[in-house]
Amino acid sequence: MVSTIERIVSEHGQGLRRVAAAYEADAMLQEDLFQEILLAIHQALPALREKDRLAPYVYRIAHNRSASHVAKAVGRKRGEEGAAQMPAEGEEPSPETAMLESEQADRLAHAIRRLPLSYRQVVTLYLEDMSYADIAEALDISQSNVGVRINRAKQMLKEMLT
Repeated sequence: MVSTIERIVSEHGQGLRRVAAAYEADAMLQEDLFQEILLAIHQALPALREKDRLAPYVYRIAHNRSASHVAKAVGRKRGEEGAAQMPAEGEEPSPETAMLESEQADRLAHAIRRLPLSYRQVVTLYLEDMSYADIAEALDISQSNVGVRINRAKQMLKEMLT
């Protein structure tokens, strides 16, 4: 029988890693943040009341832990910013296509990190194919607020990337 934390890593591990990458540029610190997220999830699992609402619960914890991580880092190092690598997924494309996709992913990751926190949160969950209802639950905001934030974030990203 697979433990709950192993199931979470299996089903949501890549998404949680992308959340960490959205908040932390340094690859080593991304891994540390990912481990902090998993520990926080493990510690919070007993408080989960609705087992069928695991994904929003897990992503809420991930975003809260990530926001705390950023707040601590800002306290230590004011104004430092860099670019992170998004983990590669899927089949292997041609070298040219892979390079273009990697550059686009890097630009998008960098642009997402430049978004204000409230927009960064909804965008990272939206990119994990979560529904507006699940995003609203994970962030404790209304579904209409999710829609507004996503639309505003898309506009900001469009301006940053064009």
